[in-house]
Amino acid sequence: QQQQQQQQPSITRMMMTTKKEDPHEAVEDYKSHMSISRTKNEGDSKPIEVAMKFGGSSLANYERIDHVANLIKDQIELGYRPRAVVCSAMGKTTNNLLSAGDFALEGRVNLDAVRTLHTATLEEFGMPDHTAQEIKALLDECEDMLNGVRMIQELSPKSLDQLVSYGERCSVRVMAARLNQLGVPAQAFDSWEMGIFTNSEFGDAKLLPSHEESIQEAFSKLDSNVVAVITGFIGHDPNGKITTLGRGGSDLTATALGAALGLDEIQVWKDVDGILTSDPRLVANAIPVNRVSYEEAAELAYFGAQVLHPIAMQPAMKHNVPVRVKNSYNPSAEGTVIENEGDNEQLVTAITYKRDIKVLDIHSTQMLGAYGFLSQVFGDFAKHKLSVDVLASSEVSVSLTLDKKQKLDSINCLLNDMEPYAEVTLKENKSILTLITDVERSSEVLATVFRVFSTQGIKVEMMSQGASKVNISFILSDDELETAVLNLHKCFFEDECVVEKYIAKADAEEETAATTAAKL
Repeated sequence: QQQQQQQQPSITRMMMTTKKEDPHEAVEDYKSHMSISRTKNEGDSKPIEVAMKFGGSSLANYERIDHVANLIKDQIELGYRPRAVVCSAMGKTTNNLLSAGDFALEGRVNLDAVRTLHTATLEEFGMPDHTAQEIKALLDECEDMLNGVRMIQELSPKSLDQLVSYGERCSVRVMAARLNQLGVPAQAFDSWEMGIFTNSEFGDAKLLPSHEESIQEAFSKLDSNVVAVITGFIGHDPNGKITTLGRGGSDLTATALGAALGLDEIQVWKDVDGILTSDPRLVANAIPVNRVSYEEAAELAYFGAQVLHPIAMQPAMKHNVPVRVKNSYNPSAEGTVIENEGDNEQLVTAITYKRDIKVLDIHSTQMLGAYGFLSQVFGDFAKHKLSVDVLASSEVSVSLTLDKKQKLDSINCLLNDMEPYAEVTLKENKSILTLITDVERSSEVLATVFRVFSTQGIKVEMMSQGASKVNISFILSDDELETAVLNLHKCFFEDECVVEKYIAKADAEEETAATTAAKL
């Protein structure tokens, strides 16, 4: 009895200490006393840790879901360890949800297309009841929300973000369940459960500066051999409201996760063999590019190529994590690696373009040398929220381009505002043709380009070079674009140039020496 009395205070102290401990710290302390190893045996090679992102077209139906799930399993067997698999909504689910929102504003609630797609997928795989129940609960919640929209006749940006989120939230639950069926341990997460927190700019939210720490903390609680299947495109603001990350949002989710975790590689799976030398819809002989720099990839995206959005590349650039663009239909292809340094051996990396461009030629009506002209011009552009792609200027004039996304009403208001101080000519049906190249070798590039244009009768209406170190842009008529792209691609990538390619003196001497040595 005396012994029990002596032990009692220590027991009480232990209970009090336990109560004050953070529950998560208690779990970590418990695990630290267990002989659990999350790594392979010492003799095994270290797996390549990656984040993988799959877009809606890669997850269009149950067949594509099955293909991607087996692809992930195959990649694990090849030595990759996917710490995060980021999924977009299945197929056209996002568009169908937006349409359902429009119908709700008209007084009709119909979610049949979305329900049918997910129900058919669940039935095809014979998925467990808990997965079916989770998805049913999400879609019921979505339908309740649409009924609310029908009643109040309002669909705010905040409500739109919540509406479209149901697509990704259903998609990850299907993918995680399929991976588990294939014997790959996986768990579905909404992105905010894994640290994706944003500001409250609904429709185009930005990641909070603290997102890296929150991602690292969330993943520290997860076994590294469990595949975290995470919603792309969406996050939570500080008030716990659902936000969307805007254009390129799913890619940004993947790069943010990969960069914060310091992974070996971020893989973005598409339906082409990486970044190509030009658009294959126009250039049948377009070939994959092995390696491009972050800056080159950003320029390709700005000027029309279907690459990662420049904003999505920022986390990878910050932490120097390579991004690999791969083909989900052809997994054995190496794809294109985006990293700090591109392929310096190739004179031109790629050719891209934008059609249906407007050109504004703006000439000052003020006296020569009057200051403030360009300031006035760009002040008016900012006022009407018009962004410029390509620009060329002198002291009293400036020519610039506007793409087809710019609103015509805004352009007309801009022209009215500039009337007191400038003469403006608006030209339509133009195109931007952009060469991704090292501008330090621009003389070599331009010597060939202008000879091709001359032989083909192509008129260059404007040119821009210098601001970026990796691109040269030309403004042409829309009806001359195809001829220009096809002929330049033959010159720089197919060795079928219509003119003799210009070779720099140093390169020519190397070529002569090599030929002489071969003869000897």
